[in-house]
Amino acid sequence: MFGAVLMVLLLVIVIPVGILISGAVVASLLGGLLKKDADGSHEGSELLDLSEANPYMGSAE
Repeated sequence: MFGAVLMVLLLVIVIPVGILISGAVVASLLGGLLKKDADGSHEGSELLDLSEANPYMGSAE
């Protein structure tokens, strides 16, 4: 009986949570890599400076 309960907990809780967390880790790594690549390929662009600016701080000038 204990084995059945353990198996249900594993299938219902542990595996889905593990998949969600690993997906979040992969998404953050991929996002960081792609942002670094895009920033490098568009270096010197005024749009890059605009994308890094904080819109809530007011004018950058």
